Amino acid sequence: MLRMEIALFLVLAFVACMVYQADKEQTALHRTFAVLLDVVLIHLVLDGVTVYTVNHLDTVPHLFNDAVHRLFLGTMVLVIYLFYQYIAMLVEEETGKPRRLDRPAKVFLAAAELGNFLLPITYTVTAEGNYSSGPYMLVPYCGVAFYLLLCAGLLTANWRRIDPKRKRVIAFALIIEVTVCALQGLHHTWLISGMGITLMTLSFYLTLENPDILRAELTEQKMSMLYLKSQVNPHFLYNTLDTIRIQAQLDGDKKVADLLMRLVDFFRLSVKVDRQMVTLDDEMELLEAYMELMCYRYPELQCEYDIDPELGGALVPNFILQPIVENSLLHGLKNRGYRGEVRISAQRTADERMEIQVRDTGSGFAEGKKDVVDEVLRSYARQPLKLSGNSIGILNVQKRIKLLCGREFGLSYTENEAGGVTAHILLPLEEETK
Repeated sequence: MLRMEIALFLVLAFVACMVYQADKEQTALHRTFAVLLDVVLIHLVLDGVTVYTVNHLDTVPHLFNDAVHRLFLGTMVLVIYLFYQYIAMLVEEETGKPRRLDRPAKVFLAAAELGNFLLPITYTVTAEGNYSSGPYMLVPYCGVAFYLLLCAGLLTANWRRIDPKRKRVIAFALIIEVTVCALQGLHHTWLISGMGITLMTLSFYLTLENPDILRAELTEQKMSMLYLKSQVNPHFLYNTLDTIRIQAQLDGDKKVADLLMRLVDFFRLSVKVDRQMVTLDDEMELLEAYMELMCYRYPELQCEYDIDPELGGALVPNFILQPIVENSLLHGLKNRGYRGEVRISAQRTADERMEIQVRDTGSGFAEGKKDVVDEVLRSYARQPLKLSGNSIGILNVQKRIKLLCGREFGLSYTENEAGGVTAHILLPLEEETK
């Protein structure tokens, strides 16, 4: 049995190296998985030690044997609690529902760990092997059962709203752990609890945390961005060129030169796809070129900026603002003959993040439309990449923000009391390294 614990430890140690060397945004979900990995590795070490000590009761000091057993079973409960936390975070991201069971889960963890170190521990000696027994064993059994029930409840209650891949992984992991626990309960001398925990961890790593999978998603998103940039609204291009032609006939040179220069600036900046992240200043330069052309074409359209100058060097995903502003024009101000205002602001939030807002005074959402938009943004992971359609811009912006910045960031919409809508883009506050 000791050989199995050593093999399991080596496998997860390799996984831990892969996770810590991966170049990806450390979101709360990823940090939770990293902590889970660390605790599992400690648990497997203690598992191996207890496999030896429980089968050498005559030679191992009694106090040492008790101490490592308490630590071993205490980390087991902690591991399953961290599995619950990880699954709860996944469900929260998928459904948008807040985690309501965190407090009872933490209270139960504290009670279980207290019982783990206070209850008396005994050992049963058999011809097949020895194992810990008695009332003390209620702690790990109840702890594992409690958190597995919480996980199963979360999965069942939100089954239809969770991404198919994610819910299959969670269900598979739970089935593995329940099966191993049942076998361990029927055959106390098997001592295979570490196997179930390792298999659960591996299932999450291979399907949800694997760096190669994340890089593949990033490549897919970059290809979609390249396509989007190559298709920059042909109507905008044709109409702008027509405006320039008419102006050339009526007014002459300087204004035409200025318009042409802004048009050149816009396309020059929009085809810069060598970097996934750019500074806010770079992103605003592209947006200002676009809005100058639109405001010239529609004289009653106004644009205002309120950008915190300290945020100019903050990193943002490339090419996210122009699609959002264009969406405001086409679905909000177009219905009002492009009469109105677009206001773009970028400010530091109280929790040291950055929020960019695009507020318009357009016609707002049609009846039922906001619910559709909210669902598209919430279930972005289940939505296929789109190369056409009304939600092409906001969906691809949402996907890229989530992938590049983390799942807790992204795009959302609210309706303004005075009319129109506001797009809220929440991003991490990170600056470009020199």
